[in-house]
Amino acid sequence: MTAGTEGTAGTEGASRRFDSGRLCLDLIATAPATPGGRERLDSPAHLADWLVTSGLVPRGTGLGAVDVTWVARFRRLRALLDRLMGAQLAGRRADDALARVNTLAAGAPPGLRAVRGQGGTLVRALSADPACGALLAAVARDAVDLLTDPDARAGLRRCEGDECSRLYLDTSRGSRRRWCSSEVCGNRERVARHRRRTKAAP
Repeated sequence: MTAGTEGTAGTEGASRRFDSGRLCLDLIATAPATPGGRERLDSPAHLADWLVTSGLVPRGTGLGAVDVTWVARFRRLRALLDRLMGAQLAGRRADDALARVNTLAAGAPPGLRAVRGQGGTLVRALSADPACGALLAAVARDAVDLLTDPDARAGLRRCEGDECSRLYLDTSRGSRRRWCSSEVCGNRERVARHRRRTKAAP
């Protein structure tokens, strides 16, 4: 799917999306997670794909208006959120970033309605074509919700994997989760640990 061709939300990135547990953290995760890593919001088409796979807009939503200005605005919000969450983890203040996120969160999010889908089942749809500011407001509000919820805030973590900086919510029993993904960063650490043990063995 590309926003410039079909103009509707597609499925291209659904299988590759990192699920952090929160919409605002999912946006942060679109930045390169490692040095030299891939930028996921590098085009209007990829932003349109993320809007759907993240659940921010329902599948089938018309996204023909997504352009390079949308990409720039979402990347600016992403940088603000990364600073804000990083400061939260470090016990620091980032009041300038907080003020800008609050300003975005004050905007009206997209309106929702229930419509009949295939077979008559009710499905979610937007009440109007999505505007960039409204979608930014929805992400910013999610960040405000996270930072003002003591239980959710206490679960905020940064991946302990080598050269990985992704943020996620730890909802594991005993809060023992160490990596953004056990299958990727966790497995990489286990392999590295095995190699160190093998190398140290007589």
